[in-house]
Amino acid sequence: MDRRSCLGMAVLGAAATALKMPSASAAELPIVLYVDLSVDPAREREFLAAYHDHFKPVAKKHEGYVDLTIAKIQKTLQGAGPAKGVNYRFQLTWQNEALRQRWVASDEHVKNWPLLEKTLADKNYTVILTQAV
Repeated sequence: MDRRSCLGMAVLGAAATALKMPSASAAELPIVLYVDLSVDPAREREFLAAYHDHFKPVAKKHEGYVDLTIAKIQKTLQGAGPAKGVNYRFQLTWQNEALRQRWVASDEHVKNWPLLEKTLADKNYTVILTQAV
């Protein structure tokens, strides 16, 4: 590369650094909802069937859906960990909170969430709403 090309690249790099891209507004950033669940071990198969066969398939059809994952907690590697008895973590990612609220109010959610909730040993579960930054 000759000196002129090198100088041109340096000027372009400096200009790109000086230009700041506007950050996305909070309304444009996805939200992630975490729910720590105490699934009754005797009803675990029922819980998983309700999740895979009913809840997730209808959630995927709603506007704003990004992802929905349920994970069985194996062990805490560091820190206090979830409350005693919590054996599953539910993670829902939605394009924004307004669209998630529409899903929560939908007939499909009202019909299908109880299929999961009825398998819980404790219905006083922790729900944490976060937003990507």
